[in-house]
Amino acid sequence: MHILIITIESVVVGLLVGLATGVGAARMFNAPVVQALGAFRTLGEMNACEGDPASHFSFGLGFFFNAWASAVGAGAFTQDVTHRVIPNWAASLLLIKNKNVAETVHNPKKMGIVGAIVGALLVTFLNVTSSSIPSSLQVTAVKVLVPAATLLINTVMPIIFWLAAIDAGRRSGLLGTIFGGLAALIMGNAVPGTVLGILVGKGVDEIGWTKTTKLMLTATILLFVLSGFFRGFDLSAIKAFGVDIPQWLKEFHSIFGS
Repeated sequence: MHILIITIESVVVGLLVGLATGVGAARMFNAPVVQALGAFRTLGEMNACEGDPASHFSFGLGFFFNAWASAVGAGAFTQDVTHRVIPNWAASLLLIKNKNVAETVHNPKKMGIVGAIVGALLVTFLNVTSSSIPSSLQVTAVKVLVPAATLLINTVMPIIFWLAAIDAGRRSGLLGTIFGGLAALIMGNAVPGTVLGILVGKGVDEIGWTKTTKLMLTATILLFVLSGFFRGFDLSAIKAFGVDIPQWLKEFHSIFGS
């Protein structure tokens, strides 16, 4: 009875999540004509598969194991379920019969329907397997599987995005390296900084140093400054150089910082 309830609830949740994810992913390709729900990395990763169903499936499969490990070990879904697995598997299924991405992957209605089916099956599988595993084995999974998945996200993915930044051009490679390094120091993961570096670099390559690209660069720098301040990175950096932290800075952090 317990498994039946979990299955029914999972199917409902999976349908809703998959529908929203499929529609949102497809609408990203139609922006800025229409509003879209998605993420920059999802758009870039789906474009990288170049309309090949096998590439979409294998890409989603790699992150499926990460999501499965987290569901079994920690009892929670990762962002990979909505950002990577559902949209790429939905795209893969649509592209098997029709390789025209404009009629399939870029179509919100088709992606929404297939995404809902994929979501229902995926969420149900993750929830049922997670709830069926004894607590003793879940403890083992937390100690083994989750660290392995974390290693994939924090070590392998930053390298892939950094190589993509270098491949995108000299300017994107330089900015991706700088911002990726700062993100690794401040946020603990280089991917956000590398992606921002690619975005700013390619923007300058495409339209030059306009008000838009200058604003993007300024906003990116401001993001790192504020993130570093609220995470206490400035205090850690000062301590690392063996310098005493000024009293005024301590008081300023106590009021506004971390």
